[in-house]
Amino acid sequence: MLFNSLDFAIFLPLVCILYWGLCRKSKRHQNLLILVASYVFYGWWDWRFLSLLLISTVVDYTVGIRLKKANRANHRKLLLFISLAVNLGLLGFFKYYNFFIENFTTAFTFFGGSIQPNTLNIILPVGISFYTFQTLSYTIDIYRKKLKPTSDFVSFATFVSFFPQLVAGPIERATQLLPQFSEKRRFNANNAVTGIKQIIWGLFKKIVIADSCAQYANEIFANYETASSSTLILGVVYFAFQIYGDFSGYSDIAIGTARLFNIKLLPNFRYPYFSRDIAEFWRRWHISLSTWFRDYIYIPLGGSRGSKAQHMFNLFVVFTIGGLWHGASWNFIVWGALNALFFIPLFFYKKYSVHKDTVAQHTVLPNLKEVAGMLSTFLLVLLGFIFFRTESILQAWEYMQRIFYFDMQIELLQIGRYSFEMIPLLLMLVSVEWIYRKQEFPLGSSRYEYIKTIGILLMILIFGSFSNLQEFIYFQF
Repeated sequence: MLFNSLDFAIFLPLVCILYWGLCRKSKRHQNLLILVASYVFYGWWDWRFLSLLLISTVVDYTVGIRLKKANRANHRKLLLFISLAVNLGLLGFFKYYNFFIENFTTAFTFFGGSIQPNTLNIILPVGISFYTFQTLSYTIDIYRKKLKPTSDFVSFATFVSFFPQLVAGPIERATQLLPQFSEKRRFNANNAVTGIKQIIWGLFKKIVIADSCAQYANEIFANYETASSSTLILGVVYFAFQIYGDFSGYSDIAIGTARLFNIKLLPNFRYPYFSRDIAEFWRRWHISLSTWFRDYIYIPLGGSRGSKAQHMFNLFVVFTIGGLWHGASWNFIVWGALNALFFIPLFFYKKYSVHKDTVAQHTVLPNLKEVAGMLSTFLLVLLGFIFFRTESILQAWEYMQRIFYFDMQIELLQIGRYSFEMIPLLLMLVSVEWIYRKQEFPLGSSRYEYIKTIGILLMILIFGSFSNLQEFIYFQF
Protein backbone atom coordinates (compact mmCIF):
# COMPACT_ATOMS: atom_id res chain seq x y z
CA MET A 1 0.00 0.00 0.00
CA LEU A 2 1.53 3.30 -1.11
CA PHE A 3 1.34 6.47 0.97
CA ASN A 4 0.43 8.39 -2.19
CA SER A 5 -2.48 6.10 -3.12
CA LEU A 6 -6.25 6.19 -2.74
CA ASP A 7 -6.04 2.94 -0.75
CA PHE A 8 -3.95 4.62 1.94
CA ALA A 9 -6.19 7.73 1.91
CA ILE A 10 -9.04 5.42 2.98
CA PHE A 11 -6.98 3.10 5.19
CA LEU A 12 -5.37 5.76 7.45
CA PRO A 13 -8.54 7.65 8.53
CA LEU A 14 -10.30 4.33 9.18
CA VAL A 15 -7.47 3.11 11.45
CA CYS A 16 -7.34 6.47 13.25
CA ILE A 17 -11.10 6.44 13.91
CA LEU A 18 -10.95 2.92 15.34
CA TYR A 19 -7.78 3.73 17.32
CA TRP A 20 -9.15 6.85 19.05
CA GLY A 21 -12.75 5.60 19.13
CA LEU A 22 -13.16 1.95 20.03
CA CYS A 23 -9.63 1.40 21.39
CA ARG A 24 -8.89 4.67 23.23
CA LYS A 25 -9.38 3.22 26.73
CA SER A 26 -6.92 0.33 26.43
CA LYS A 27 -3.29 0.43 25.31
CA ARG A 28 -3.45 -3.30 24.57
CA HIS A 29 -6.41 -2.80 22.25
CA GLN A 30 -4.59 0.12 20.62
CA ASN A 31 -1.52 -2.07 20.08
CA LEU A 32 -3.63 -4.94 18.71
CA LEU A 33 -5.32 -2.60 16.26
CA ILE A 34 -1.99 -1.17 15.05
CA LEU A 35 -0.57 -4.70 14.78
CA VAL A 36 -3.46 -5.92 12.64
CA ALA A 37 -3.39 -2.71 10.57
CA SER A 38 0.36 -3.11 10.04
CA TYR A 39 0.01 -6.67 8.78
CA VAL A 40 -2.81 -5.59 6.44
CA PHE A 41 -0.66 -2.68 5.23
CA TYR A 42 2.37 -4.93 4.60
CA GLY A 43 0.33 -7.80 3.16
CA TRP A 44 -1.22 -5.42 0.61
CA TRP A 45 1.91 -5.96 -1.55
CA ASP A 46 2.27 -9.71 -1.10
CA TRP A 47 0.68 -11.57 1.82
CA ARG A 48 3.22 -14.42 1.51
CA PHE A 49 6.03 -12.26 2.94
CA LEU A 50 4.10 -11.74 6.17
CA SER A 51 5.67 -15.04 7.25
CA LEU A 52 9.15 -13.46 7.12
CA LEU A 53 8.01 -10.57 9.31
CA LEU A 54 6.48 -13.04 11.76
CA ILE A 55 9.63 -15.21 11.85
CA SER A 56 11.85 -12.22 12.72
CA THR A 57 9.36 -11.14 15.37
CA VAL A 58 9.06 -14.54 17.06
CA VAL A 59 12.80 -15.30 16.94
CA ASP A 60 13.90 -11.98 18.41
CA TYR A 61 11.16 -11.91 21.03
CA THR A 62 12.22 -15.41 22.16
CA VAL A 63 15.93 -14.57 22.05
CA GLY A 64 15.28 -11.45 24.13
CA ILE A 65 13.48 -13.45 26.85
CA ARG A 66 16.24 -16.08 26.86
CA LEU A 67 18.99 -13.45 27.08
CA LYS A 68 17.43 -12.12 30.24
CA LYS A 69 17.72 -15.55 31.89
CA ALA A 70 21.13 -16.49 30.45
CA ASN A 71 24.11 -15.92 32.75
CA ARG A 72 26.94 -17.69 30.96
CA ALA A 73 28.82 -15.67 28.33
CA ASN A 74 28.85 -18.56 25.83
CA HIS A 75 25.11 -19.03 26.16
CA ARG A 76 24.48 -15.31 25.59
CA LYS A 77 26.74 -15.30 22.51
CA LEU A 78 24.90 -18.32 21.11
CA LEU A 79 21.54 -16.59 21.52
CA LEU A 80 22.84 -13.45 19.82
CA PHE A 81 24.26 -15.59 17.01
CA ILE A 82 20.83 -17.21 16.49
CA SER A 83 19.22 -13.78 16.11
CA LEU A 84 21.93 -12.59 13.72
CA ALA A 85 21.89 -15.81 11.71
CA VAL A 86 18.11 -15.87 11.23
CA ASN A 87 17.68 -12.19 10.41
CA LEU A 88 20.78 -11.71 8.29
CA GLY A 89 20.27 -15.14 6.74
CA LEU A 90 16.81 -14.18 5.48
CA LEU A 91 18.09 -10.79 4.30
CA GLY A 92 21.12 -12.37 2.63
CA PHE A 93 19.10 -15.01 0.81
CA PHE A 94 16.39 -12.76 -0.58
CA LYS A 95 18.61 -9.80 -1.37
CA TYR A 96 22.09 -11.13 -2.14
CA TYR A 97 21.88 -14.81 -3.15
CA ASN A 98 21.94 -14.24 -6.91
CA PHE A 99 24.54 -11.46 -6.60
CA PHE A 100 27.04 -13.68 -4.80
CA ILE A 101 26.36 -16.68 -7.03
CA GLU A 102 26.91 -14.64 -10.18
CA ASN A 103 30.13 -13.07 -8.86
CA PHE A 104 31.42 -16.43 -7.63
CA THR A 105 30.79 -17.86 -11.11
CA THR A 106 32.60 -14.92 -12.73
CA ALA A 107 35.60 -15.32 -10.44
CA PHE A 108 35.69 -19.10 -10.99
CA THR A 109 35.60 -18.62 -14.78
CA PHE A 110 38.35 -15.99 -14.61
CA PHE A 111 40.74 -18.56 -13.14
CA GLY A 112 40.01 -21.05 -15.91
CA GLY A 113 37.21 -23.05 -14.35
CA SER A 114 33.78 -23.77 -15.73
CA ILE A 115 30.63 -23.70 -13.64
CA GLN A 116 26.92 -23.35 -14.38
CA PRO A 117 25.41 -20.65 -12.11
CA ASN A 118 22.41 -21.83 -10.11
CA THR A 119 20.48 -18.56 -9.74
CA LEU A 120 16.91 -18.35 -8.52
CA ASN A 121 13.96 -16.16 -9.46
CA ILE A 122 13.78 -14.44 -6.08
CA ILE A 123 11.37 -11.59 -5.31
CA LEU A 124 12.79 -9.07 -2.84
CA PRO A 125 10.33 -8.57 0.05
CA VAL A 126 9.48 -4.90 0.52
CA GLY A 127 11.17 -3.31 3.53
CA ILE A 128 13.17 -6.36 4.60
CA SER A 129 16.38 -4.29 4.97
CA PHE A 130 14.59 -1.87 7.27
CA TYR A 131 12.68 -4.12 9.66
CA THR A 132 15.63 -6.54 9.86
CA PHE A 133 17.89 -3.80 11.23
CA GLN A 134 15.14 -2.53 13.52
CA THR A 135 14.53 -5.87 15.19
CA LEU A 136 18.27 -6.60 15.39
CA SER A 137 18.76 -3.43 17.44
CA TYR A 138 16.49 -5.02 20.06
CA THR A 139 18.51 -8.22 20.57
CA ILE A 140 21.88 -6.47 20.31
CA ASP A 141 20.91 -3.87 22.93
CA ILE A 142 19.64 -6.61 25.27
CA TYR A 143 22.90 -8.52 24.74
CA ARG A 144 24.83 -5.35 25.63
CA LYS A 145 22.55 -4.92 28.68
CA LYS A 146 21.37 -1.52 27.47
CA LEU A 147 17.76 -2.67 27.30
CA LYS A 148 15.52 -5.00 29.26
CA PRO A 149 13.45 -7.43 27.17
CA THR A 150 9.69 -7.06 27.09
CA SER A 151 7.38 -9.92 28.04
CA ASP A 152 4.51 -8.33 26.10
CA PHE A 153 4.53 -10.05 22.71
CA VAL A 154 1.86 -7.76 21.25
CA SER A 155 3.88 -4.63 22.11
CA PHE A 156 7.02 -6.15 20.63
CA ALA A 157 5.26 -7.31 17.46
CA THR A 158 3.78 -3.82 17.08
CA PHE A 159 7.25 -2.29 17.46
CA VAL A 160 8.65 -4.53 14.70
CA SER A 161 5.76 -4.03 12.26
CA PHE A 162 4.60 -0.44 12.98
CA PHE A 163 3.18 0.39 9.55
CA PRO A 164 4.14 4.08 9.12
CA GLN A 165 7.85 3.23 9.07
CA LEU A 166 7.78 -0.48 8.32
CA VAL A 167 8.87 -0.55 4.69
CA ALA A 168 11.23 2.45 4.35
CA GLY A 169 12.09 3.70 7.80
CA PRO A 170 13.08 5.59 9.77
CA ILE A 171 14.85 2.59 11.34
CA GLU A 172 13.83 3.02 14.97
CA ARG A 173 15.72 1.68 17.98
CA ALA A 174 13.96 -0.50 20.49
CA THR A 175 15.20 1.80 23.25
CA GLN A 176 13.26 4.72 21.73
CA LEU A 177 10.14 3.23 20.13
CA LEU A 178 9.30 0.08 22.11
CA PRO A 179 8.60 1.87 25.45
CA GLN A 180 5.96 4.00 23.70
CA PHE A 181 3.89 0.88 23.05
CA SER A 182 4.00 0.09 26.76
CA GLU A 183 2.35 3.38 27.69
CA LYS A 184 -1.23 4.60 27.41
CA ARG A 185 -1.65 7.04 24.53
CA ARG A 186 -4.12 9.90 24.78
CA PHE A 187 -5.32 12.02 21.89
CA ASN A 188 -3.35 15.24 21.46
CA ALA A 189 -4.93 17.73 19.06
CA ASN A 190 -1.75 19.78 18.56
CA ASN A 191 0.21 16.62 17.81
CA ALA A 192 -2.41 15.51 15.31
CA VAL A 193 -2.43 18.88 13.51
CA THR A 194 1.37 18.86 13.34
CA GLY A 195 1.25 15.30 12.01
CA ILE A 196 -1.21 16.22 9.25
CA LYS A 197 0.98 19.17 8.21
CA GLN A 198 4.07 16.95 8.10
CA ILE A 199 2.18 14.40 5.98
CA ILE A 200 1.20 17.19 3.58
CA TRP A 201 4.82 18.40 3.37
CA GLY A 202 6.00 14.85 2.72
CA LEU A 203 3.43 14.40 -0.05
CA PHE A 204 4.56 17.69 -1.57
CA LYS A 205 8.18 16.52 -1.70
CA LYS A 206 7.12 13.17 -3.13
CA ILE A 207 4.44 14.14 -5.67
CA VAL A 208 5.46 17.66 -6.68
CA ILE A 209 9.26 17.45 -6.40
CA ALA A 210 10.37 13.78 -6.64
CA ASP A 211 7.87 12.54 -9.22
CA SER A 212 8.40 15.63 -11.40
CA CYS A 213 12.18 15.24 -11.24
CA ALA A 214 11.85 11.52 -11.96
CA GLN A 215 10.36 12.12 -15.40
CA TYR A 216 13.39 14.15 -16.50
CA ALA A 217 16.03 12.13 -14.63
CA ASN A 218 14.76 8.83 -16.05
CA GLU A 219 14.74 10.18 -19.60
CA ILE A 220 18.23 11.68 -19.33
CA PHE A 221 19.82 8.60 -17.78
CA ALA A 222 18.10 6.35 -20.34
CA ASN A 223 19.49 8.45 -23.21
CA TYR A 224 22.81 9.59 -21.74
CA GLU A 225 24.74 8.49 -24.84
CA THR A 226 23.12 11.25 -26.95
CA ALA A 227 22.61 13.88 -24.25
CA SER A 228 24.62 17.10 -24.02
CA SER A 229 27.04 17.93 -21.23
CA SER A 230 24.71 20.37 -19.48
CA THR A 231 21.81 17.95 -19.83
CA LEU A 232 23.81 15.18 -18.15
CA ILE A 233 24.62 17.54 -15.28
CA LEU A 234 20.94 18.41 -14.98
CA GLY A 235 20.13 14.69 -15.04
CA VAL A 236 22.15 13.93 -11.93
CA VAL A 237 20.91 17.13 -10.22
CA TYR A 238 17.33 16.07 -10.91
CA PHE A 239 18.06 12.60 -9.57
CA ALA A 240 19.57 14.13 -6.42
CA PHE A 241 16.36 16.05 -5.78
CA GLN A 242 14.25 13.08 -6.85
CA ILE A 243 15.80 10.75 -4.29
CA TYR A 244 15.80 13.45 -1.62
CA GLY A 245 12.16 14.40 -2.22
CA ASP A 246 11.18 10.75 -2.50
CA PHE A 247 12.95 9.38 0.57
CA SER A 248 12.73 12.36 2.91
CA GLY A 249 9.13 12.77 1.77
CA TYR A 250 8.43 9.17 2.82
CA SER A 251 10.08 9.84 6.19
CA ASP A 252 7.96 12.96 6.72
CA ILE A 253 4.77 11.05 5.91
CA ALA A 254 5.83 8.22 8.26
CA ILE A 255 6.68 10.60 11.12
CA GLY A 256 3.51 12.62 10.57
CA THR A 257 1.37 9.47 10.45
CA ALA A 258 2.91 8.22 13.70
CA ARG A 259 2.04 11.56 15.34
CA LEU A 260 -1.64 10.85 14.61
CA PHE A 261 -1.35 7.87 16.98
CA ASN A 262 0.65 9.96 19.49
CA ILE A 263 3.81 8.00 18.65
CA LYS A 264 7.09 9.89 18.22
CA LEU A 265 9.54 8.82 15.51
CA LEU A 266 12.98 10.38 15.25
CA PRO A 267 13.84 12.75 12.35
CA ASN A 268 15.51 11.01 9.42
CA PHE A 269 16.61 14.03 7.36
CA ARG A 270 17.80 17.49 8.39
CA TYR A 271 18.19 19.49 5.17
CA PRO A 272 21.25 17.50 3.99
CA TYR A 273 21.93 19.65 0.89
CA PHE A 274 22.89 22.53 3.19
CA SER A 275 25.82 20.49 4.54
CA ARG A 276 29.27 22.10 4.52
CA ASP A 277 31.26 18.86 4.31
CA ILE A 278 30.58 15.20 3.63
CA ALA A 279 30.64 14.28 7.32
CA GLU A 280 27.88 16.77 8.03
CA PHE A 281 25.97 15.41 5.03
CA TRP A 282 25.92 11.93 6.55
CA ARG A 283 24.79 13.37 9.88
CA ARG A 284 21.81 14.85 8.03
CA TRP A 285 20.99 12.18 5.39
CA HIS A 286 19.16 8.96 6.31
CA ILE A 287 20.10 9.60 9.94
CA SER A 288 18.55 6.40 11.29
CA LEU A 289 20.72 4.21 9.03
CA SER A 290 23.90 6.27 9.51
CA THR A 291 23.61 6.11 13.29
CA TRP A 292 22.75 2.38 13.12
CA PHE A 293 25.97 1.65 11.25
CA ARG A 294 27.89 3.90 13.63
CA ASP A 295 26.60 2.21 16.81
CA TYR A 296 26.46 -1.42 15.68
CA ILE A 297 29.38 -1.71 13.22
CA TYR A 298 31.76 1.29 13.28
CA ILE A 299 32.18 1.61 17.07
CA PRO A 300 32.45 -2.19 17.68
CA LEU A 301 35.20 -2.28 15.00
CA GLY A 302 37.13 0.30 17.03
CA GLY A 303 35.70 3.53 15.66
CA SER A 304 38.29 6.31 15.69
CA ARG A 305 40.44 4.50 18.24
CA GLY A 306 43.76 2.97 17.28
CA SER A 307 46.02 3.92 14.38
CA LYS A 308 45.07 6.05 11.39
CA ALA A 309 45.23 2.97 9.20
CA GLN A 310 42.75 1.17 11.48
CA HIS A 311 40.46 4.18 11.52
CA MET A 312 40.48 4.39 7.71
CA PHE A 313 39.84 0.66 7.46
CA ASN A 314 36.82 1.01 9.76
CA LEU A 315 35.46 3.85 7.63
CA PHE A 316 35.80 1.86 4.42
CA VAL A 317 34.17 -1.22 5.97
CA VAL A 318 31.17 0.79 7.18
CA PHE A 319 30.65 2.70 3.93
CA THR A 320 31.14 -0.38 1.77
CA ILE A 321 28.60 -2.33 3.83
CA GLY A 322 26.34 0.73 3.65
CA GLY A 323 26.60 0.67 -0.13
CA LEU A 324 25.86 -3.06 -0.25
CA TRP A 325 22.87 -2.54 2.08
CA HIS A 326 21.32 -0.37 -0.64
CA GLY A 327 21.46 -3.09 -3.26
CA ALA A 328 23.15 -6.19 -4.62
CA SER A 329 25.27 -4.40 -7.20
CA TRP A 330 28.88 -3.29 -7.58
CA ASN A 331 27.57 0.19 -8.34
CA PHE A 332 26.33 0.55 -4.77
CA ILE A 333 29.59 -0.83 -3.38
CA VAL A 334 31.58 1.71 -5.41
CA TRP A 335 29.19 4.45 -4.27
CA GLY A 336 29.84 3.49 -0.65
CA ALA A 337 33.61 3.32 -1.15
CA LEU A 338 33.57 6.74 -2.86
CA ASN A 339 31.92 8.29 0.18
CA ALA A 340 34.65 6.77 2.34
CA LEU A 341 37.25 8.37 0.04
CA PHE A 342 35.51 11.73 0.40
CA PHE A 343 36.09 11.43 4.15
CA ILE A 344 39.88 11.13 3.85
CA PRO A 345 40.72 14.90 3.81
CA LEU A 346 38.46 15.44 6.84
CA PHE A 347 40.04 12.45 8.51
CA PHE A 348 43.64 13.62 8.10
CA TYR A 349 42.88 17.16 9.24
CA LYS A 350 40.52 15.97 11.99
CA LYS A 351 37.68 18.12 10.64
CA TYR A 352 34.93 15.50 10.59
CA SER A 353 33.14 16.87 13.67
CA VAL A 354 33.38 20.58 12.93
CA HIS A 355 29.92 21.37 11.57
CA LYS A 356 27.35 20.28 14.12
CA ASP A 357 25.33 23.50 14.13
CA THR A 358 22.90 24.84 11.54
CA VAL A 359 24.50 26.64 8.61
CA ALA A 360 24.26 30.46 8.89
CA GLN A 361 23.03 29.95 12.44
CA HIS A 362 22.74 33.65 13.31
CA THR A 363 22.46 35.24 9.88
CA VAL A 364 19.99 35.32 7.00
CA LEU A 365 22.51 34.37 4.31
CA PRO A 366 25.61 32.14 4.45
CA ASN A 367 29.10 33.60 4.17
CA LEU A 368 31.41 32.79 1.26
CA LYS A 369 33.13 29.98 3.16
CA GLU A 370 29.79 28.31 3.91
CA VAL A 371 28.64 28.72 0.31
CA ALA A 372 31.88 27.13 -0.93
CA GLY A 373 31.48 24.27 1.55
CA MET A 374 27.87 23.59 0.54
CA LEU A 375 28.63 23.70 -3.19
CA SER A 376 31.68 21.45 -2.95
CA THR A 377 29.80 18.95 -0.77
CA PHE A 378 26.85 18.91 -3.17
CA LEU A 379 29.24 18.25 -6.09
CA LEU A 380 30.72 15.26 -4.23
CA VAL A 381 27.22 13.96 -3.54
CA LEU A 382 26.32 14.33 -7.23
CA LEU A 383 29.45 12.42 -8.25
CA GLY A 384 28.45 9.56 -5.97
CA PHE A 385 24.87 9.59 -7.22
CA ILE A 386 26.04 8.89 -10.79
CA PHE A 387 27.16 5.44 -9.58
CA PHE A 388 24.00 5.11 -7.45
CA ARG A 389 21.66 5.77 -10.39
CA THR A 390 23.35 4.06 -13.34
CA GLU A 391 23.02 0.32 -13.92
CA SER A 392 26.71 -0.59 -14.19
CA ILE A 393 30.13 0.81 -13.37
CA LEU A 394 30.90 1.05 -17.10
CA GLN A 395 27.75 3.09 -17.66
CA ALA A 396 28.65 5.39 -14.77
CA TRP A 397 32.12 5.92 -16.24
CA GLU A 398 30.69 6.68 -19.70
CA TYR A 399 28.18 9.08 -18.16
CA MET A 400 30.97 11.00 -16.41
CA GLN A 401 33.10 11.07 -19.56
CA ARG A 402 30.27 12.55 -21.63
CA ILE A 403 29.83 15.37 -19.12
CA PHE A 404 33.13 16.80 -20.44
CA TYR A 405 32.05 16.52 -24.09
CA PHE A 406 30.73 19.98 -24.99
CA ASP A 407 28.82 20.76 -28.22
CA MET A 408 27.31 24.27 -28.27
CA GLN A 409 24.54 23.45 -30.75
CA ILE A 410 23.33 20.41 -28.81
CA GLU A 411 23.66 22.31 -25.51
CA LEU A 412 21.35 25.10 -26.68
CA LEU A 413 18.79 22.66 -28.10
CA GLN A 414 18.53 20.51 -24.97
CA ILE A 415 19.12 22.82 -22.01
CA GLY A 416 15.82 24.69 -22.35
CA ARG A 417 13.80 21.52 -22.76
CA TYR A 418 15.12 19.99 -19.57
CA SER A 419 15.26 23.09 -17.36
CA PHE A 420 12.28 25.34 -18.15
CA GLU A 421 9.77 23.70 -15.77
CA MET A 422 11.94 22.13 -13.08
CA ILE A 423 14.53 24.79 -12.20
CA PRO A 424 11.95 27.29 -10.79
CA LEU A 425 10.33 24.46 -8.79
CA LEU A 426 13.65 23.36 -7.29
CA LEU A 427 14.61 26.95 -6.49
CA MET A 428 11.31 27.30 -4.64
CA LEU A 429 12.01 24.13 -2.62
CA VAL A 430 15.54 25.22 -1.75
CA SER A 431 14.34 28.72 -0.76
CA VAL A 432 11.58 27.41 1.50
CA GLU A 433 13.87 24.88 3.17
CA TRP A 434 16.55 27.53 3.67
CA ILE A 435 14.09 29.85 5.42
CA TYR A 436 12.88 27.05 7.71
CA ARG A 437 16.18 25.18 8.07
CA LYS A 438 16.09 25.47 11.89
CA GLN A 439 12.71 23.68 12.08
CA GLU A 440 12.01 19.98 11.64
CA PHE A 441 9.91 20.75 8.55
CA PRO A 442 8.71 24.00 6.95
CA LEU A 443 4.99 23.96 7.81
CA GLY A 444 4.97 25.49 11.28
CA SER A 445 2.26 26.70 13.63
CA SER A 446 1.80 30.44 12.94
CA ARG A 447 -1.52 31.70 11.57
CA TYR A 448 0.00 32.28 8.12
CA GLU A 449 1.08 28.64 7.92
CA TYR A 450 -2.49 27.56 7.15
CA ILE A 451 -2.48 29.70 3.99
CA LYS A 452 0.83 28.11 2.97
CA THR A 453 -0.51 24.64 3.79
CA ILE A 454 -3.54 25.19 1.57
CA GLY A 455 -1.23 26.35 -1.24
CA ILE A 456 0.90 23.23 -0.84
CA LEU A 457 -2.23 21.04 -0.95
CA LEU A 458 -3.35 22.69 -4.19
CA MET A 459 0.07 22.01 -5.75
CA ILE A 460 -0.15 18.36 -4.66
CA LEU A 461 -3.59 18.01 -6.26
CA ILE A 462 -2.51 19.73 -9.49
CA PHE A 463 0.76 17.83 -9.91
CA GLY A 464 -0.83 14.58 -8.75
CA SER A 465 -3.51 14.92 -11.44
CA PHE A 466 -1.14 15.60 -14.33
CA SER A 467 1.87 13.42 -13.51
CA ASN A 468 2.48 9.70 -13.22
CA LEU A 469 2.69 8.68 -9.57
CA GLN A 470 5.88 6.74 -8.87
CA GLU A 471 6.66 4.12 -6.26
CA PHE A 472 9.02 5.23 -3.50
CA ILE A 473 12.63 4.61 -4.55
CA TYR A 474 13.71 3.01 -1.28
CA PHE A 475 11.13 0.22 -1.58
CA GLN A 476 13.72 -1.58 -3.75
CA PHE A 477 16.22 -1.57 -0.88
